[in-house]
Amino acid sequence: MAEIPESAITEKFLAGTGPGGQNVNKVATACQLRVNVYALGLAPDAYKRLKQLAGSRMTTEGELVILARRYRTQEANRADARERLNALVDAALVRPERRIKTKPSKAAKARRVDSKKARSTVKAGRGRVRGTD
Repeated sequence: MAEIPESAITEKFLAGTGPGGQNVNKVATACQLRVNVYALGLAPDAYKRLKQLAGSRMTTEGELVILARRYRTQEANRADARERLNALVDAALVRPERRIKTKPSKAAKARRVDSKKARSTVKAGRGRVRGTD
């Protein structure tokens, strides 16, 4: 689990959207979390993966914006936003396993060629029928 410094995080509470009646219109419970990605001190490859994972949530200034409005209270939305941030950073820190190239065996190549020949004969048989006149 990555340690995220508090100095890199800014929180803002907004009025939520969607169903919920007067509570949604009156109370600012939605949490907008902004994180300065450069302050996280990630390795270049981890930063690249984080940028890929974040997609449109990453701004051009290098800020990651997470909006949490799933719950009815500020505390629950704040916890949800921080949890999602941690999950995103942790996912970026995981290095993908390198793919090991393999070659198909001789038997596999032969099976492939045989199936292609069989398919070819099936398709060749679909031509126009010629009369024997």
